[in-house]
Parts: sequence; C-alpha cells; structure tokens
Amino acid sequence: MNIIIVGCGRVGRSIAEQLNAEGHSITVIDRKAKALDKLTDTQNVMTIVGNGATYGILKDAGIKDCDLLIAVTAADELNLYTCLIAKNAGVDATIARVRNPEYIHDVEHIKDHLKLSLAINPEYTCAREMARLVKFPGAVQIASFAGGMIDLITVRIEEGSPLSDKRVADCSSLFKGGVRISLIERDGSCYIPNGDFELHVGDLMSFSAPSAAAAKLLRTLGHISSRPRSVMILGGSKIAFYLSRILREAGVSVKIVERDMQRCEELSEDLQNVMVIYGNAMDESILVSEGIDRADGVVCLMNNDEENVLASLYARKVNPNARVITELGNTKFSSIYATLPLDSVIRPKQLTGESIVRYVRGMQNTVGSNVETMYKINGGEVEALEFRVREESAVTGKPISQLNLKSMLNIVCIGRNKRVILPTGSDTIEVGDTVIVITKHRGLSDLRDILK
Repeated sequence: MNIIIVGCGRVGRSIAEQLNAEGHSITVIDRKAKALDKLTDTQNVMTIVGNGATYGILKDAGIKDCDLLIAVTAADELNLYTCLIAKNAGVDATIARVRNPEYIHDVEHIKDHLKLSLAINPEYTCAREMARLVKFPGAVQIASFAGGMIDLITVRIEEGSPLSDKRVADCSSLFKGGVRISLIERDGSCYIPNGDFELHVGDLMSFSAPSAAAAKLLRTLGHISSRPRSVMILGGSKIAFYLSRILREAGVSVKIVERDMQRCEELSEDLQNVMVIYGNAMDESILVSEGIDRADGVVCLMNNDEENVLASLYARKVNPNARVITELGNTKFSSIYATLPLDSVIRPKQLTGESIVRYVRGMQNTVGSNVETMYKINGGEVEALEFRVREESAVTGKPISQLNLKSMLNIVCIGRNKRVILPTGSDTIEVGDTVIVITKHRGLSDLRDILK
C-alpha cells in the first residue's frame, strides 16, 4: 500500500518503522529536515520537507495514488485539517492523532463528521492499558480479544510458584475453567510451548482464557490479593491525567507528584478528588512523606526514561507488594531494560503503531477474514492476532489436525456464539468464529496465512 505519514516526531517515526517493516511504500512529510534525516538513516522510506497540511506538498508526496494518510503532528487541529484535505483529494482512508483532553468526548463526533477512518489518542490508549494492569497485580501484560471475552495474560513465574519446574502438560490440575499456556519468554527468547516444555522460575508465561477463568488463575497463583485502593503517579503528563480519571471512576484513590507548578495548577483544576503534590518525584524524601511505601500501585510517567526506570526500581525496593508500571518512550535499549526487575513496561509510541498496523492489515483484506486485534510481544518477535471469519475458506470446516499449519504458530482460542473453545485437533474453524493465533511469523493479514 502507498501510505503518507504527516509528522515525523516519535509517534510518526515509530509508525513509519512498523509499516515499513510490513512492506508498505512509505512517504513521510515534516517541516524539520533533521527529523527526516534521522529516519532515513535507518529506514528505506521517502521523505519530503514541508507543510503536510498544504495540497502542494501532499501532491508532491503522491496524494493521488495514496491508499492511506496518517496525520500525527503535535497539533490536533493540523492533523484534522490535513485529513480533510486528503479526503477532498480522493484518499479513502485517513487517520488523525487527537490528543487534547478537551476533545475526548468529541472524538467520535469529529471522526464521523470528517469521515476519518480512525482517530487515535496515544495517551488515552496508554492510560487504559495501565489502568487494566493496576487492577490485576502480578500481570505483566494483558491483551483482550473478542470484545473482552478472552484474555491473554502474561505473568512472571516467581520462586515458590506451583508452576515452577512443571511440564506444561502437568499444569492442567491448576487450570480449572479452561486455560491454555500460549507463550513462554525466557532470557530474551520466545517459545510457543508443547506439552513437554518445562516451566522455570523467572519465565514470563502468557496464558489465554475466558476473562473469569483468568482472574481465578491469577488468584490461585497469588497474583491477585485484593482490589487496589490507592495509586501514586509520578509525573503529571497527559497520560497521568487520563489515568487519574479512569482510576477515580473505579473508586481508586489517586495522588500525582509533579515538579512543574503550572502543570500542578492545571491538573488540580481539571481533576476532581485527585491530590496533586508539587514536588520532584526523584526526591526520595518527598516520595516517602507522600506514602510511596503504602501505595497499592506506583506508575512512573515522567518525561525521562532513565528517571522512570530509577523511580520504578526504588518503588519496588520500598514497596515490594505494589504494582509498579513504567513508561518508556525510547524503543532502543529494549534488551537492557528487559534484564531489569521491572513489573510492567508500557511504550506509548509502540501501542499507537500497533493500532495503525492492525488497521492497515484489515484494509488489505476486507472480505473473508482480517485482523480485528493485534498485540506485539517481546519487542515484536511474537504477534498475538485475532481474526474474524467472514466466509468459508481453506481453513474452515476441517479438523485443525488436518490443516497444514505453519511452524512456530498456535491456534490458542476460538470464540463462537459467546463461548470460548480451547481447540484440540478435532475442533474446526467455522464462519462467524473469532480465532486467536500466536505466531513468530510477522505480517499475517488473513487467517489463511496460517497455512504453509
């Protein structure tokens, strides 16, 4: 597909990298030549220096042959205007980044009125992900499929866990209610396990299950003890704003520590029943006096990755029972961060890129079956994909044991008529099903791609 991206900040760069890896023809527009040079140093993409909100620049970028335009500059209004120009130029699909909290209730109206294909808010998406993690202590990552009916939850196998040193096939006695171990991450590598695979302390284990069964298993493993009552947020970013609102609506007490006085005043005006503390979150005495050792959750959202990592490690030291979540803006050094004892790491730019890649894969195949949901695991080495089966094909109506499936791929769940099936070799895929696949193959856009 021919894709134009307007804006080459961190989000635009991340989107360009992910879509380029998918094999699309990418043109990126930005006013800053340095930002574009940084991108072309590592990516095979076309770049144009200029204002992407003008028809002349868009024409130079090939707007007449464009399949999708993505506007992700720092200004919401400019993104919306750029998409409007693209629509008038004949582009069928447009995506705009809309981040301003004042627009949160108007996004759907704006989307419909301007005929946007997708309106994305990286900070709000991130906040929702973090809120889910806060509610499930012990879960490193939570991915939901089939409208929330099926969860893929990643936990770390701790010392003393009933799963340690057990074969996957021998864990069924703990898995009441239908649970399947789908993926193991160990020493930076990912494994799609068979029944003989042995679990070890330190492994990151991902299991798929109906939502109710997943919660029961987390309790069995000791990862859920009680509902969180208090959360401390370090840094007053837009993500902090959205997260505070979500947590307050769930009845959680929230305290924000922010070093900028003006931002403190803004948050105090916009957030009801949230305590905003003016202070440096890297000051140990402030964190202690505000009760970091007593919080049920600590979320590190400062504008500096190194500070977020240090604050997270400190929080784990003084409060081992707290759920600690760390925001990382830089996608580099992932292998180093993976070696640190961090509970959960969230990368906003990566989440945004994933949502757009998911949409693009859906565009590539609008009939039959296409990607409804997608999550990247272990830096993109593994993908968890949800397909909706819309018509009969080579994968429907046959026992799974008779399908010539690719290696390093596993059909982990089938959703059918509000029922979750953990498939065996005798089960079949039928029209109307939701099928969840975990694979080390990249770029699957149709369920038929699971076949050799």
